[in-house]
Amino acid sequence: MIPPVGTIAPLSPSDASALQPARQAATSETGEAFSAMLGEAAANTVAKLGHAETVSLKALQGEADARDVVDAVMSAEQALQAAIAVRDKLVTAYLDISRMAI
Repeated sequence: MIPPVGTIAPLSPSDASALQPARQAATSETGEAFSAMLGEAAANTVAKLGHAETVSLKALQGEADARDVVDAVMSAEQALQAAIAVRDKLVTAYLDISRMAI
């Protein structure tokens, strides 16, 4: 794993030493917030897919309307397409970073 920029030794230690802990804290909070957002989006996608499956099974048993099935399946499809788009962007970003010259 690549170390964060804040851990690189500064040119003048007296000026940069006061700023370094704040930079590391902000980076950590941003990373945690982004990770939590991705986890929540994945959980929502799985929940919508599960709901669509449940409603579809209820429709097969005659307990749900066709409109409910269509709404649930369309919502699940949109969530899945969004998750795939985010995955594709993350993979592209990772590949771009891995190709960078150091």
